[in-house]
Amino acid sequence: MTSFLSEAHDFSFNDLHVINAAPPSPSADPLNDLASRIAAGALHDSDERCDAPKCYPETRVAVQDEIYSWIVHGDPVADPAQKTVKIKWVTGPAGTGKSAIMGSVADKCKQNGVPAVTFFFASYASQERRRKTAFIPTLAYQFTEHLPALKDPVAQAIRDKPLLFRKNLQAQMEALILTPLRQVAVESNVPGVVLIDGLDECEAEQFFDSHVASRTGTSMEREKGEDQLEILQVLREATLDPAFPFRIVIASRPERVFREFFNNKSRKSSFAPSLVLDEKYHPNTDILLFLQAKFSEIRRRYNLSPSWPSQEILATLLDQASGQFIYVATVIRYITASRHGSPYTLLDQVLKVKPSPRTNTSSHLDAFSHLDAFYTHILQSSQKPTLAAKWLWILNGEIPGWGSIFFSTTSPPAFHVNLLLQTDDGDADY
Repeated sequence: MTSFLSEAHDFSFNDLHVINAAPPSPSADPLNDLASRIAAGALHDSDERCDAPKCYPETRVAVQDEIYSWIVHGDPVADPAQKTVKIKWVTGPAGTGKSAIMGSVADKCKQNGVPAVTFFFASYASQERRRKTAFIPTLAYQFTEHLPALKDPVAQAIRDKPLLFRKNLQAQMEALILTPLRQVAVESNVPGVVLIDGLDECEAEQFFDSHVASRTGTSMEREKGEDQLEILQVLREATLDPAFPFRIVIASRPERVFREFFNNKSRKSSFAPSLVLDEKYHPNTDILLFLQAKFSEIRRRYNLSPSWPSQEILATLLDQASGQFIYVATVIRYITASRHGSPYTLLDQVLKVKPSPRTNTSSHLDAFSHLDAFYTHILQSSQKPTLAAKWLWILNGEIPGWGSIFFSTTSPPAFHVNLLLQTDDGDADY
């Protein structure tokens, strides 16, 4: 670099001020901006989901096969002129293994080279996985990974619209996914899928002016069903666009917003038949296989009798599960993770837990009555059950009878919890 003073001599400086006039650096890569806005933990193979549930080997095979077959082949259509539908709802109550099934399907797609774009919502996880803000950017980023031809159009969309990430989901879907897809003409005969799990756990995005109406002063807090419905609508609109090449599978509990959306007569023809996790898929067969395998592991670990537990005990556990995988999974965790008691003693404690009569007031409660009673037993087995229950309430941001004491949609900071409950250092760990 040539110096401005290369030929100068016999001079001095007083109060020298140097201004760096270097040219500005090139603009940041829009795709890096996109990457910074995604919910990385919502990807099916993220580090945040390293211990996420998966189907135990050789279990839930029929339901996995049905979902995977639909992804690759679609539904048989009697009328060839009928437009192939691209969206399917997988549903069942809590504990039926929806997340495990969706995670296993995602793994199968990856193993077989089927492009899978994923978003796993979770109410207990990072904020990005609990809300809609990062939803479309996360999908768009994965689309660019599976279809590299989309990178330039997506980057250009971000350059053209600096406020794009502050737009609603429909505007983001149009700019980041649908318009780029129309520009690159993706081959539609390549199977691919968007897997959305736990959409019922998506919380409402709250905005600073959404809590109080300006005129009446009444509460205007958004409900989670509004954001869940917005996601459902934008996904359906995407599947109706001829440029959109992937099918979509949505898994959730059968809550009202989903029932009304998928069972609405005016749009039902645009959905594939729903897949309900019920007795059709023989959950008891899979649950028994899971119990037999897990008890076999426990016997090997502790050198226990091969006759333990008896067939009668297995039948009792199967009956008490009422088709819910979560019950037997919790029983196995209790036996293997508890610090107090041998496997014999701990299993005996499980079998002695009985639901109270008041939990058997409906068929819905019957399915969870043993699970509820077992959870209650675990809490009561604490050395200080009242204190344990109090901590659980506070961690949920509430005090019984007082309502919410923190922000209604976020867990309270650990520092605040400690200030409120901790009498001595170490109480939280205890």
